[in-house]
Amino acid sequence: MTQTSSDHHPSTLPRHLAVIMDGNGRWAQAQGMPRIAGHRQGAKTVDLVTMECARLGLEAITLYSFSSENWKRPTEEVDFLMALCKEHLITQRSRMVEHNIRFRRLGRRNGLPAEVLEESDACEEATRNCGGMTLSLALNYGSRAELADAARSIAEDAAEGRLDPKSIDEATVSNRLDTAGLPDPDLLLRTAGEMRISNFLLWQISYAELVVTDVLWPAFGISDLHQAFADFGRRDRRFGLIDSAPGDSDPNAP
Repeated sequence: MTQTSSDHHPSTLPRHLAVIMDGNGRWAQAQGMPRIAGHRQGAKTVDLVTMECARLGLEAITLYSFSSENWKRPTEEVDFLMALCKEHLITQRSRMVEHNIRFRRLGRRNGLPAEVLEESDACEEATRNCGGMTLSLALNYGSRAELADAARSIAEDAAEGRLDPKSIDEATVSNRLDTAGLPDPDLLLRTAGEMRISNFLLWQISYAELVVTDVLWPAFGISDLHQAFADFGRRDRRFGLIDSAPGDSDPNAP
């Protein structure tokens, strides 16, 4: 039975939801429409899911919108995706401000069209003082590239004497990533049934729970989101610890 928001205790919800939004093209083809129709419908799902997560009080949601490998797609599709991204950033800016949602872009700037960067920067500036949920859009993003950039930044600081190599720890790396300042995702959701990570937040999802649904992203609805949260809420998250004794949910409890 699908659960609704009234069934979720806040403690069973993730702080940070990361989503690999897959299946736009397959959804369109199943409807007898061009792939771009699937991307446009998928953008509507983005709005639906984002608003519901904000309403439920999640701290953050990160959406895998366009990977660094997606440039290999046909030029016409890439051009449409960039135009759709620009349009979406413009139309949703005031809505994000209204709902106190802070916007961040993840991924390398180099390679993105100037107009997309301009609208992305404008969204970040307009929502800078918003204190609610953080919406991060991964654009031209690849986790290996992100880690390489972090390593380069750390190495440069160490070489210039600004950082003692002996002081480098996990926090040092985390603070150089695009997601610095955000809690690590505790739930990674992937649609369309694919069982792979696809170079997404490799460092950050070390202890994330994985939920994979066969539902294609354009068809993903509120009930599907709540089902994913229900699945997450039933997980026993031990973080390397052994099972706690019955009734002892706190590993530090006497």
